[in-house]
Amino acid sequence: MDDKHSSLETPDTEKGQALNLEDIGEREGYMLYTSPAQNQHLKTTDDGLTVLIPQPTNSPHDPLNWSPFRKHLILLIISATAFLPDYGSATGAVTLIQQAKQWNMTEDHVNHSQVGNVFMLGAGGPIVVALSAYFGRLPVLFYFVLFALATAIWCTAAQSFDSFMAARILNGFFSTVAQGGGLMFIKDMFFLHEQARKINIWAGFIILSPYLGPMLAAFITNTQIWQWAFGVYSIETGLCLIAVVLFVEETYYDRKNFQQELIPNGPRWKRMLGIQQRQSGYIINTPKDAIMRPITVIMKPVVYLSTIYYMLTFAWVVGINTTLSIFVGPLYGFGPKQIGFFYFTPVVAAIIGELAGHWLHDYLARFATKRNEGRLEPEARLLAVWVATPFMLAGIILMGFALEGAYHYMLTALGWGCYVFGIMIVTVAINAYVLDSYPEASGEVAAWVNFGRTTGGFIVSYFMVEWANKQGARRQFGTMAGIVMGAFLIILLLQVKGKAMRAWAGPVNFKTD
Repeated sequence: MDDKHSSLETPDTEKGQALNLEDIGEREGYMLYTSPAQNQHLKTTDDGLTVLIPQPTNSPHDPLNWSPFRKHLILLIISATAFLPDYGSATGAVTLIQQAKQWNMTEDHVNHSQVGNVFMLGAGGPIVVALSAYFGRLPVLFYFVLFALATAIWCTAAQSFDSFMAARILNGFFSTVAQGGGLMFIKDMFFLHEQARKINIWAGFIILSPYLGPMLAAFITNTQIWQWAFGVYSIETGLCLIAVVLFVEETYYDRKNFQQELIPNGPRWKRMLGIQQRQSGYIINTPKDAIMRPITVIMKPVVYLSTIYYMLTFAWVVGINTTLSIFVGPLYGFGPKQIGFFYFTPVVAAIIGELAGHWLHDYLARFATKRNEGRLEPEARLLAVWVATPFMLAGIILMGFALEGAYHYMLTALGWGCYVFGIMIVTVAINAYVLDSYPEASGEVAAWVNFGRTTGGFIVSYFMVEWANKQGARRQFGTMAGIVMGAFLIILLLQVKGKAMRAWAGPVNFKTD
């Protein structure tokens, strides 16, 4: 069913005239799974059972009509690029031990560079999507990854803390391009019934990255100077840049307006640099239109509440990750090598969460659709949060007891793994929910959810160590669990009132998708 569709006779689905099933779905629920007889005037999957939303045009240049190989290659490159920011950010959580010695500073002071980097990972997202709405997806991706490479090399070569901190802050801003804006590419290339699984792949890279970063950095710093950890990160960024240059295409496709095709009108390098988009007038958004898009979206109650929920839930991922080496090193006598092995736990947990989510989100969507007379409401995506929350709560509480009671490190690892598994499920659910709620604002909703995630981490990174020293891990992690449980009330509110909130707030009414 993935990526294949039949071409039944339909109302005119040429560009600018496509039947907008997304607008109907936002208001009334998406009619995804119906009988072939009901779908006789719509394009469907080959089996005739799943309606294609949005309806593709008849153009081969429509990203929805690209080959499965081309779509998934671009998805893989976008996901790998989205892997970079948290990987690079978390690498600094391990190198700070050597850096503190080199620069005669406390580890907590060196950690301030980490905090600035984390903040920029979120702040860059709304800027990325605003620029993409004006210049196009591909040129913004290319230029941001190019500058991400330059600042990663700067991190590697920095000779002082001030230089390193400046490089880290700028690297956070530029590296976030596929993390803050990755949902745009998924929405451009894949139909609604495919999107949850594709988000699951993209989110899997994001959730894995903050654990693979310090894991590899710990192994590297065990035998090498800290610069090599950022050298590896620079190489990874360079490989992603090469992949973007060679294989990624402009995925922006205007379905609302009578616009000429972009791809036949010039060489690919002109689209990558943004020249063709400007010369052809293909993107009709003005600077004001582009700037107002993120502002308009965050004023929608369901987006704002989803962002707050994710901030309160995900903050502890960053807080635990950036300070864990300070906790477990003295407690268990771990050196860099042992800390590296300890990071295998969240890596495995994230992979298990990704595998489980591959089926879970689609199963819950079908279950909710059957119970709702054939209509898929966006709020159905939040059912997965019910599955994830017990794992998150149990994991946080177990970690607190294990760290304060000096339990065996495997119990600490188990708690960490449960929490990460839950976060993986939640990440896909929240992104799928806001995307289904406002599909024409795919980049904007992802940017704000990402902003909430990183803002929470930015805030807690400042006081995690001091908090533990004052209150002990048991009370600290107990409070964290209480906040996660309290945040779950937002999910209940969205499930009960989300549709009414969306109706009250109205659509975003963007000039372009």
